[in-house]
Amino acid sequence: MYKTILLAVDGSEHSLRAAKEAVGIASLINECTIEVVYVVDFSKTKNQVLHAMSKEELEQSRRTKLLPIEKQIRANNVSYRITFLRGEPGPVIVDYANKESFDLVIIGSRGLNALQEMVLGSVSHKVVKRVKCPVLIVK
Repeated sequence: MYKTILLAVDGSEHSLRAAKEAVGIASLINECTIEVVYVVDFSKTKNQVLHAMSKEELEQSRRTKLLPIEKQIRANNVSYRITFLRGEPGPVIVDYANKESFDLVIIGSRGLNALQEMVLGSVSHKVVKRVKCPVLIVK
């Protein structure tokens, strides 16, 4: 059924819950692969660069955020790979998911209230509206 799953993460608690669901689904399917996608958000990069000492330190910081997610996946012997993308998370995830033809996209919900979502728009909302495959939003 689902051979390729895109798991969009940002290192938050919501990402950990989404990873748990992705692992649960993938472990039920033979030869299922999870692609963990972390989008480096340009709007946050400036602040990170100002506070980081080097490019290597910045990369290590991003990898550290993904360690709990990798640990969950490895503990269940699920095949995976990690991809770092750059840009605004919503459109970048949508573009990548549609180009690579995933069977399922899993993303955590940030839990915005109705006003925040109306004004800001959430990444998960953008993804669910524009991706051409099923999307699972995990709360």
